[in-house]
Amino acid sequence: MSKRIAGPEIERLIQLLAKVPGLGPRSARRAALHLIKKKEQLLGPLASAMGEALDKVRVCSACGNVDTSDPCIICSDPRRDGSTLIVVEDVSDLWALERASAMNVRYHVLGGTLSPLDGVGPDQLNIRSLVDRVAMGDVKEVILAVNATVEGQTTAHYLTDQLSGFEVKVTRLAHGVPVGGELDYLDEGTLTAALRSRTLF
Repeated sequence: MSKRIAGPEIERLIQLLAKVPGLGPRSARRAALHLIKKKEQLLGPLASAMGEALDKVRVCSACGNVDTSDPCIICSDPRRDGSTLIVVEDVSDLWALERASAMNVRYHVLGGTLSPLDGVGPDQLNIRSLVDRVAMGDVKEVILAVNATVEGQTTAHYLTDQLSGFEVKVTRLAHGVPVGGELDYLDEGTLTAALRSRTLF
């Protein structure tokens, strides 16, 4: 049994921080100590911001993004191309694509990938709502921006089957050599994907 090093309030703060992805018990202790030392500058404003987020953050009923409005700021933007839909696994993937500012389109968040071993089937993901969006006829292309994992590819194949009855082009992200990457540092799977997805120069 580990020895307690602080009062229950601080211990609870450490335990909650340790549940944040990327923070283990040691990092959580360091973060908690830093927040406590900077109580006025950090801990108070953070608590306030978290309270506001708890009250105001919603899941967009159209795409699955998180925002303070429903529909979210992306879905309600009339300047976006509604004929192209990028399908992602999680909100973090949507945010990553938005940071890249590569396309001014709309999104659909699945909420994960198919994983029968973990009990995640089609009913646990936002697949039905994706099919419903495509069935409305406004979407001309669906870009499957799922991860290049076994689960991601399984999900992509399943979605392709589900959308095969509609007049919609289904594409996926290219896989291969990253910009600025050196061949010597890439794994065999990435190199194979790059060779298979080669394009004219």
